Amino acid sequence: MRRYLLFVSQLYAYSILRPIAAAIAARGGEAAWFFEHERDARYLRPGETRLRSVAEVRACGPRAVFVPGNWVPDFFPGLKVEVFHGFSVGKRSESRGHFRVRGSFDLYCTHGPDTTAPFAALAREHGYFRVVETGWPKLDPLFAGAHPQGAHPRPVVLFASTFTESITAARTLHATIARLGASGEWDWLVTLHPKMAPDIVAAYRALEGPHLRFVETDDILALYAQADVLLSDTSSVVPEFLVQLKPVVTLRNRKPGPQLIDVQRPDDVEGALRTALTRPAALMSAIRAYADHVHPNRDGHASERVLDATEAAIAAGRTGLTRRPLNLWRRVQARQRLGYWSFG
Repeated sequence: MRRYLLFVSQLYAYSILRPIAAAIAARGGEAAWFFEHERDARYLRPGETRLRSVAEVRACGPRAVFVPGNWVPDFFPGLKVEVFHGFSVGKRSESRGHFRVRGSFDLYCTHGPDTTAPFAALAREHGYFRVVETGWPKLDPLFAGAHPQGAHPRPVVLFASTFTESITAARTLHATIARLGASGEWDWLVTLHPKMAPDIVAAYRALEGPHLRFVETDDILALYAQADVLLSDTSSVVPEFLVQLKPVVTLRNRKPGPQLIDVQRPDDVEGALRTALTRPAALMSAIRAYADHVHPNRDGHASERVLDATEAAIAAGRTGLTRRPLNLWRRVQARQRLGYWSFG
């Protein structure tokens, strides 16, 4: 039986890794979970296998380790596969953010041309890893129809915001959403990042009523499917929603483009939402072009392509690649984070 490891260092990893686990099981393989933080293990479901120590991981001997984060222990067995925590949304410079390589991975499974081209260039520059465009496993259930939209008597607006204080719209838009949510013209779904400031969370929770529902969930895809339009800021949810070919209104997005209706003032949000709900032809054409650039494979089979790319990389070994950087400091950091000091 082929065994694989799912490495979790943040809670968002569940939604990215579970479709891969399902694809592994469908092929007769076995997936096991390992958690950097004990707190995240409580969200495991019945039947999901957990490895509790580095010794158990090494004894398991996984063929590959799938990682949505930016680090992975070098002392874990198996091919190290980066599957990404999200799309590039311009929160940080490219050298510090999405396109920063750290010498940890053998294979990068990219979403679409937007990420494939830069990582392919980095692969040519550094020489020690491979890049394959697979699509993003997190979106497989959405594209496979696992979250039907359902019937709603009114348009549904989803508000989702990043937690970063310098770019979040949550504080700025509270009064606007309170007014629009109370009007009853539209139904609202509100969800906030798990790291959002507690006072903001409490303020939005207090808005709940007949036409506004505050949702805490580890599966935001179900909300995407229900909503007709997204209201957000410079959050990673923006491209995730756009690839459904649905409109998005943003407040002061740091990387605006024709695929968005971006406004600078809260007073302009209502009008922008009304425009978005009419789905203007020029806007929808721009959204499709954007979606084709960031995630063209919208068939719900990204996880299968990740497994295919992984097995191809295992079969190829290090042929055609240079040695990974030694990165002694990062290796020490990994051991510190997991409290593992055996060198056997």
